[in-house]
Amino acid sequence: MNEEIRSALASASATVLAAAAALPARDGLAAELAAVEAAAARGYFLPDEDEWIKLRYSQYLTLRTSLLATIEEAGSLAGGGGLQWGARLPLFAAAFAAACILMRATRFIVDLASRQPVLWKKLDEADMAAGIPRKSFTAIYKALSSPRNQLRFIGAADFFQHNRAGISALAADPALRPLVELLEGEAAFIDQRRREAVKRRLSYRWFSFMRRHRSAWKQVMGGFFEVSGRAIADLHQPGVKAPGAAKRIHESLRAGILAMARPGDVFVTRHDDALSNWFLPGYWPHAALFLGDHGGPQTPAACDWFLEAKKDGVKIRAAAETLAVDALIVLRPPLTEDGLRKGLGRALSHCGKPYDFLFDFRTADRLVCTEVVYRGYHGIDPIRFQLRETGGRLCLPAEEFLDQALACGFQLVLTAGLEGDRMLTGPAAQSAFRASRGIASSGC
Repeated sequence: MNEEIRSALASASATVLAAAAALPARDGLAAELAAVEAAAARGYFLPDEDEWIKLRYSQYLTLRTSLLATIEEAGSLAGGGGLQWGARLPLFAAAFAAACILMRATRFIVDLASRQPVLWKKLDEADMAAGIPRKSFTAIYKALSSPRNQLRFIGAADFFQHNRAGISALAADPALRPLVELLEGEAAFIDQRRREAVKRRLSYRWFSFMRRHRSAWKQVMGGFFEVSGRAIADLHQPGVKAPGAAKRIHESLRAGILAMARPGDVFVTRHDDALSNWFLPGYWPHAALFLGDHGGPQTPAACDWFLEAKKDGVKIRAAAETLAVDALIVLRPPLTEDGLRKGLGRALSHCGKPYDFLFDFRTADRLVCTEVVYRGYHGIDPIRFQLRETGGRLCLPAEEFLDQALACGFQLVLTAGLEGDRMLTGPAAQSAFRASRGIASSGC
């Protein structure tokens, strides 16, 4: 197994395990289920009930985006060419585990909302504050019910059963063992969903004919990943950018940005066409902490590194990965050298933790992007952040972080990508930043 595949498998495993841990048990949704029943009885949701429902739904959409991206990444690596079977089976295990978690979460929401018109209508509402697009639930329901998609799942489930011994043997690799154990735990669900799909949606005779006339690998990878490929296309908002268009933060621009950055700076970034922009409030959705060459003993010296929480967890990442974006701003904290050293050390202590799909800052066992900055800098004078309660969860979205960071003394160093593929500093940067947030007043 080459290094690229091993790295992709580690990322996929971390994403899938974090997503699985984020799925609440039914008894953990008592308040939300009670709100649905009460709303069904009266015919509408109260404001506080509305907030709970929208929060849980936006969490699901985030989880869905990450799992679809994981499936697509595994599929692109599995591909064809000279890749050997021994490398493909781990990739299938990672992708199929992601699909099973996604199917289980989607089935729960669909079963609940399809029986409650008041909930269906609520989830189909466009809510810009919650970042939820119009008729999103109807689109998800349609995708789940699609005979073609059901056929793909049956093919993948059969492939899993036929190769179960080989997949179980992957547990000998400590890095893959948690993924294999998760799949084994999903076996009953896989069998149930397969039987339901055959019964409700498919002409199995036709499917069996197709199976006999195609190789198992071609069927699963060309079918299962084909449908995920179509799904992943939806993760990029249509019409925003041309397919294959380059990011505005190109290599030479990145070099100029990094030349101005200092360890401890906070980079707030954006992809123009990311579907996640739909369900994160405001223009700026993501943050990363710049380490410079302070990435710790496990990283080469004299390199530009970031500490960043993404779907595969909190990791030290190279600048080429973190800055592969369309726009960014750089904020500098109002700290002394000792304060910066303390903040970076605190932030680095969270390296290796999984991603928090629930966006709950009350616990520190799993983190999201802005939480890395929050846990690094909060309480170091003069920096204080106030978490915002949303549907019973305390969190700090990137737009809220920006307001609070500027209020306690962070300085805007530069912007890039807001006015073409160029970097702005000084008053020009401030003006472009205010325009990105729809702010007309002067000064930051």
